[in-house]
Amino acid sequence: MVNRLRSDDWYEGADRNAYIHRAWMRRGNPDDALDGSRPQIAIANTASDLTPCNAHLDEVAESVKAGIWAAGGVPYNLPVVSLGETQVKPTAMLWRNMAAMAMEEMFRANPIDGVVLLGGCDKTIPALLMAASSVDIPAIVVPGGPMITGHFRGEALGCGTDVWRLSEEVRAGTLSNEQFLRSESSMIRSKGHCNTMGTASTMAVVAEALGMTIPGFAGTPAPDARLLSMSHDTGRLIVEMIRSDRKPSDIMTKDAFLNAIVAVAAVGGSTNSVVHLLAIAGRLGIDLTLDDFDAAGAGVPVMANLQPSGRFLMDDLYRAGGVLGLLAQIKDMLKPAPITVTGVPLVEYLDDRPVYDDTVILPRDAPLMEDAGITVLRGNLAPRGALIKPAAATPELLQHTGPAVVFDSIEDMRDRIDDPALDVTADSVLVLRGCGPRGYPGMPEVGNMPIPKRLLEQGVRDMVRISDARMSGTAYGTVILHAAPEAAAGGPLAFVRTGDIITIDVESRTLNMAVSDEELQSRSQSPISEAAYAAPVRGWEKLYVDHVMQADTGADLDFLVGGSGSKVSRESH
Repeated sequence: MVNRLRSDDWYEGADRNAYIHRAWMRRGNPDDALDGSRPQIAIANTASDLTPCNAHLDEVAESVKAGIWAAGGVPYNLPVVSLGETQVKPTAMLWRNMAAMAMEEMFRANPIDGVVLLGGCDKTIPALLMAASSVDIPAIVVPGGPMITGHFRGEALGCGTDVWRLSEEVRAGTLSNEQFLRSESSMIRSKGHCNTMGTASTMAVVAEALGMTIPGFAGTPAPDARLLSMSHDTGRLIVEMIRSDRKPSDIMTKDAFLNAIVAVAAVGGSTNSVVHLLAIAGRLGIDLTLDDFDAAGAGVPVMANLQPSGRFLMDDLYRAGGVLGLLAQIKDMLKPAPITVTGVPLVEYLDDRPVYDDTVILPRDAPLMEDAGITVLRGNLAPRGALIKPAAATPELLQHTGPAVVFDSIEDMRDRIDDPALDVTADSVLVLRGCGPRGYPGMPEVGNMPIPKRLLEQGVRDMVRISDARMSGTAYGTVILHAAPEAAAGGPLAFVRTGDIITIDVESRTLNMAVSDEELQSRSQSPISEAAYAAPVRGWEKLYVDHVMQADTGADLDFLVGGSGSKVSRESH
């Protein structure tokens, strides 16, 4: 048990500095609020009207506050950087590291003994976990939860996934633009984040599999009253965690990360989880690599029949038994030792967990796919690895050979993709470069390039696509992503030419082009590509481009890897 609190460094004593710290924080709180008997707890709140998926977190914070008071702590709302995936340009990923850095500094600088992490939209939970890992004071996640399902023409709509699907039908001429726009008012039915197994839902699952939520919390729909009840319980639990000095480094061990990889595979989760898990592990000093994703995810069946891989949506998963009900089906594949925020191992919460609808959480002997964890491909096109999500791909394209059609930038792709003169067939391999962490910058979600309109009109709905970009977790298709090194860092993607023959073989985990090493070394980069690479001269964007690492290590900044602990470097007042 911890006797002395970290906040005592601010509030303990009779000198002028302690006086100032206490006097300015009284504000009507009880006399014992700052006497060293009550833990001081920040609620790191990513609520923002410009992050619509997190807009309800102020309400959630009030339930957390009530729980903290009830357990004897003192809560403080701490607004932190909020990133709205659907709103900020060019991509929220450009600011994930900035948000994590700002959060880390605020957690360290303030008189707090622990922190409750309120997130939901894609980058908010990763940034919060990165920051908490670097400071390593007791911390716990409250996932904001998915929205409930909207409907259009009597059919359920999957956020994001059906945007991609319906917009392609418009381009194919099978859906009118008027009908497409009518679906807009039905897409977002309630508060909460995307209701598919996109990045937001995946990162909530990751937080639970890592042990950083109250078990059973992930996937609770945002409008569900039980989300507020569990938020209250979280407020109570963080007080106990501080008393027991249970920190992120105690919970998020290497085995916990391996469990998270298994969980992502089992739910058919987003490829974005890879860069986030790598970055979080890096903050903790854990040696997690792409090889761990390949090894831990191998043989894991997809148990969740959820869009974009399957049929149902997140509120269906919750009624069917939730994340714990699903993980119970693959308990034997999880490491038994890692604990949760409660101090109890995750696997102990999986005993006798029922499944109420086996069309949503599929039986172990009849999964959506037998072996569809995120797969790492390597070869002369991506020597440090590239990713594919087989569960979202067309099975017939998982082994494919075809000629490259190369686009030198996002703008180049958008200008030419529907050009009737574009020399492209269904067998072509679309290649997009200049979209990695450094190149764009921020690694935008453009890897799921649109199918050329001419091919859509012929009935083509999927093609092999390769890039150094990311893809929305709500998207689907035979899309190879995160090719490392990226083109802007001199990776082989920079030297591919239209017409080069590319072979993808997911079973053998290879990605190659039929170009010799000698020929590759003799080639120069496309002037169009080089001209499109980011070249910022000031601000965060310049800091990012100068210091961002490659996707295969998590795309964190090189000087942020590892933690700095909770001690404030200098004392002054």
